[in-house]
Amino acid sequence: MKQFYNRGEPQVWITAAALGVTLLMALTLILVIMFNGLGAFWPQRLATLELTSGQAVLGKILKEEPRPNDQGTRMQLKIGNRDLYGLDFRWVDADTVERTHYQDDAVTVERETYGDFYGFLSAVVLPEKRLDSGDLWQVMQQERNAAREIKDEIEKIGEQINENNYAMEDKRNAVLKLDYEGVPADAPERVDLTSQMLALQQQYQALVKQQRAHEAHMKRYVAEFEDVNGRGVEVPLAEIVRIYKPNQMNILQRAGVYASKLLELFYAEPRESNTEGGLFPAIFGTVLLIFVMSLFSFPLGVIAAIYLSEYAGDGPMVRMVRIAVNNLAGIPSIVYGIFGLGFFIYGLGGTIDQLFFPERLPTPTFGTGGLLWASLTLALLTVPVVIVTTEEALSAIPGGVREGSLALGSTRFQTLMRILIPMASPGIMTGLILSMARAAGEVAPLMITGVVKLAPALPLDGQFPFLHLDRKFMHLGFHIYDMGFQSPNVEAARPMVLDRYCVLWRTYEFST
Repeated sequence: MKQFYNRGEPQVWITAAALGVTLLMALTLILVIMFNGLGAFWPQRLATLELTSGQAVLGKILKEEPRPNDQGTRMQLKIGNRDLYGLDFRWVDADTVERTHYQDDAVTVERETYGDFYGFLSAVVLPEKRLDSGDLWQVMQQERNAAREIKDEIEKIGEQINENNYAMEDKRNAVLKLDYEGVPADAPERVDLTSQMLALQQQYQALVKQQRAHEAHMKRYVAEFEDVNGRGVEVPLAEIVRIYKPNQMNILQRAGVYASKLLELFYAEPRESNTEGGLFPAIFGTVLLIFVMSLFSFPLGVIAAIYLSEYAGDGPMVRMVRIAVNNLAGIPSIVYGIFGLGFFIYGLGGTIDQLFFPERLPTPTFGTGGLLWASLTLALLTVPVVIVTTEEALSAIPGGVREGSLALGSTRFQTLMRILIPMASPGIMTGLILSMARAAGEVAPLMITGVVKLAPALPLDGQFPFLHLDRKFMHLGFHIYDMGFQSPNVEAARPMVLDRYCVLWRTYEFST
């Protein structure tokens, strides 16, 4: 036992137990968040509550809790129908409920605007007629497919309009450059640009006219619904994202709807002020930010660590540099954000605009927030982590390894490239992983260097030069902040925040 204590075995077991408890707590937290967040996608049944006042309430029963001072219980319902009620949730006292039942024809309608609608299908309006009897459900499903096809055509036309706008912007910038250079209006290149812009303008007007004609035709496909109290709402069939009768669905049908909602979460774009829809732009922006940031921070950090560890002497300047690197690792991230705003955006970006894009001023090109400046800001933030971990990994290699390699005739560079770096690669990769994880979770510096609530286009697309480093982008961390603290409907956003936290956690694992 004395040797057992002298070897420090109790401390080792205590440390292992503490680590196990910490991992278990983290896993439990993630499971709770996933259960509460991902459970919001399950298609619950719609309950009809008949109240003593003579009115009725239709919605999903979310939870039941005791009222203060032992006055019974109350239930929270998601009633949807934001365009009718102005609220998505309602509390109902249990003693005011006379009867609770589930109507088979109750319908859940997920719309592109105003959130969910809970009610009953009353009529289907088509371009040539209006149907308020018969198999309305089957007719609505068929005509909804026709309306969605028209919407797909509108989106294709929208893509052509975007390409046309890109081409017009290029021609407009070329004209601005000629103006800046003082080229006369009757110059051949200017006349050619003017004719090309006129042709593009005519093409744009034709596309817009065609798009508006399709939109007018699409709006003639409408479904009429009524809430439980008989108030009517018209919903264009093309704006219905998903519609089903939850009270008639079996477990397999519910699982199918649940799977479609999960796919929408990962592959669709957000809607309704980011409170609904998917996360694809935010996931894409986060991964692309980490990738571009790593291209700057990883080589710079590893090279600096190699120089400090293998080539620099142990003088006062080197010690000051090490102290500065260690201190930089503890600076708040918002300080880096302010530095990035002043140095990268206003300094470098403004200089680039003056040197290469003077004709576009005062409209900035690189003198505003974008993917490049956000990546460079996070690269500065994470470089100290890479330097410290890489230097520690190199210093952990015994000195005899270096001396043996040099004694066998290897040069210092050969020793470094073929022996030291391969042996230190686990520590170097640890530094990279830590830097990527920290960059993926930072929000404060990104808010002032390029992240926006909703980006009109992805930084990577099919338009030349394909990777647009000057564009603003979306980020999962900012997305969670926006939904949790800026959403006008906190109750509706709460499960979505949990969903996005789960995705952010998985994105960390994917990126690292």
